[in-house]
Amino acid sequence: MDYRVGLLGRIALVAASLFLLAYGIIDDWGVFMISLFLILVVFQIIFLVRYSESSFKKVRLFLDNIKQDKYSQLYPVKFDGTETDDLHIEFNAILAKLKEDQAEKEANYQYFRSVFKHLSIGLITFGEGGEIQILNVAAKRILNIEDLKNISDIESINKELHLAVQNLRTGGSELIKIAHPDGIMQLSVYVIELLMRGEKFKLVSLQNIQSELEEKEMEAWQNLVKILTHEIMNSIAPISSLAGTLKADIEHKIENNERATEEELEDFLMGMSTIEKRSEGLINFVSDFRSLAHIPTPKFTSIGIAKLFEHLEILLQHQLESGGITLKMELNPKELILFGDQNLIEQVLINLLQNAIQALEDSEEKTIVLKAFIDEAGKIILEVCDTGKGIEEEALGKIFIPFFTTKKKGSGIGLSLSKQIMRRHKGNIQVRSQLGEGTTFKLIFNG
Repeated sequence: MDYRVGLLGRIALVAASLFLLAYGIIDDWGVFMISLFLILVVFQIIFLVRYSESSFKKVRLFLDNIKQDKYSQLYPVKFDGTETDDLHIEFNAILAKLKEDQAEKEANYQYFRSVFKHLSIGLITFGEGGEIQILNVAAKRILNIEDLKNISDIESINKELHLAVQNLRTGGSELIKIAHPDGIMQLSVYVIELLMRGEKFKLVSLQNIQSELEEKEMEAWQNLVKILTHEIMNSIAPISSLAGTLKADIEHKIENNERATEEELEDFLMGMSTIEKRSEGLINFVSDFRSLAHIPTPKFTSIGIAKLFEHLEILLQHQLESGGITLKMELNPKELILFGDQNLIEQVLINLLQNAIQALEDSEEKTIVLKAFIDEAGKIILEVCDTGKGIEEEALGKIFIPFFTTKKKGSGIGLSLSKQIMRRHKGNIQVRSQLGEGTTFKLIFNG
């Protein structure tokens, strides 16, 4: 209200002065008086303009303070109910809210920065130019450094790690071994690419999983020793017992100078034959173990999936027909190409198809579906689906363990071999199964 009154009063004063100036010119008051009134009018107009701009200057100053993050200035408040007073109250309220938001934002930033720095997992963020933005304590400890200015400096620590950090994309991970004063470290390197305010940067996590690997390795050795001990003892115990019985019988005959009857000779032969067969079984078991431990290095070539599927169909045609099994093949796109070792991939698929054929022995609906496609992530997927009885949940988590099998006949190394072959192809094998709803094995190739 005070601003409008002041503005109208000044306009009225300028109007009155202009009226008097016009009257003086008409009445010829003289040069001095007319000049005096003219100067007075000019000053009044200047004061009017300044007065009218005073509020705009306050608004401009207020906006400049916000732009420069200056929230400490206070505008005087007289609590006299004027418009200027109301404007100052609003300005102060806005500045107080902005100051509070800034303080909260700074507190959150410092909190997350502190958490970031003291996480047990090593974390590094860097921009497109490689300049390091944040390097936490764990990363410094893992890399055995005091500071890091640019991500390219990691090359002097470990070239393989530098290549992984530079080349990995969002979701990519790699295992890297690096030397450290405390011993060899096995690092799990994981990368995420982020975009913030138009600027691209990478977040790299480094986790030393050496102890976990050693623990898993020890657990694997213990399981292997248990399996080997169990299998070998199962074979050795009856062999030893039978050999002891035969030895005692023969010694008894020799000591008493008795001749063995034809029936006793047949018993001896049968016993030795049993020992021979069980020994052969033990040799086969060790041979299976050796094949599991010595998988050849893949020889990568381009594999036409359509031709591979046709070859498998011809290879298993007799088994499929004799078992009354329908084989369906789904390929999308038709010209899909896979880069890998054809012999090894074929071996995996034959093993999975053989398992599927055996799973359909007691099923009413006997269908196997062989699929090949590219998923949403651009990975090539091969699937072997059957309509068998499925796998029990308890067995589902163990089927890739060496020598574990749910079959009456079988070595239990087929799926273990398949998993190792897929790992050699930097891929993976997964299984999905429910009792009464069949089983699906999925081969995932990362490309």
